[in-house]
Amino acid sequence: MAKTILLTGATDGIGLETAKLLASKGHTLLLHGRSKSKLKNIQESISQDYPDTHLEIFLADLSDLSDVEALASQVKSRYSSIDVLINNAGVFKTDNPTTDAGYDIRFIVNVIAPYLLTKRLLPLFNTEGRIINLSSAAQAPVSLQALKGEQILSDSDAYAQSKLALTMWTFQLAKLLDDSAPDLIAINPASFLGSKMVKEAYGSLGRDLSIGANILVRAALSDEFSGNSGQYFDNDLGNWSPPHPDALDESLNIALIEEIIDIADKLGIKNA
Repeated sequence: MAKTILLTGATDGIGLETAKLLASKGHTLLLHGRSKSKLKNIQESISQDYPDTHLEIFLADLSDLSDVEALASQVKSRYSSIDVLINNAGVFKTDNPTTDAGYDIRFIVNVIAPYLLTKRLLPLFNTEGRIINLSSAAQAPVSLQALKGEQILSDSDAYAQSKLALTMWTFQLAKLLDDSAPDLIAINPASFLGSKMVKEAYGSLGRDLSIGANILVRAALSDEFSGNSGQYFDNDLGNWSPPHPDALDESLNIALIEEIIDIADKLGIKNA
């Protein structure tokens, strides 16, 4: 049965390959990106290759939480339900890592934006739904001072901390939601895939992007991922795996979410 799937960061890398693969299977695609021209190109390309696929594009800059709110509102105005949300969009390296409000853009895009989008779209899901968060093998203990913009981090440190933070709130939100909620799953799609991000970070061509795209499609559609809310799948191992120990520490998870909500509030986003 065809599913309605929202995929963020669909214009490059793993996201683009995942979008193509999902389109080939006839699912309704809601594709997000921050470049209007790239979104238009992808819409034309996929529509030409898979004319029976229903596809809509959504423009939003996830470093701006008001854009995240607008994205959620647009989806909710057009769809009464969705089946899968894949929080794929992320940033590793940027010329200016600090937002105008003084926050680290890596934490805003990789942690707070997907949290806010997930919370806003939860009413559209039923118990069969899935929310898939792209984590990473690169994870490091989270500095709340860095999250608050009070500590400057290198690209690699910010990325590793943001990916653990994403995993932490995935686990905690899964624990807090009742049985009517969708499954929330964190996934390491595989290390050193040949994305633009990996090329910028390491100067490496990386491994075949289809490795990551295939696991995201499996996570979105396969029965093997059903009923695994609050779990971590490590595609380097090809199996479920214990997460970083901090993701199992409820006190750390709660403190992280409280800080996310506080930052959102300071940026004008209420009831995050």
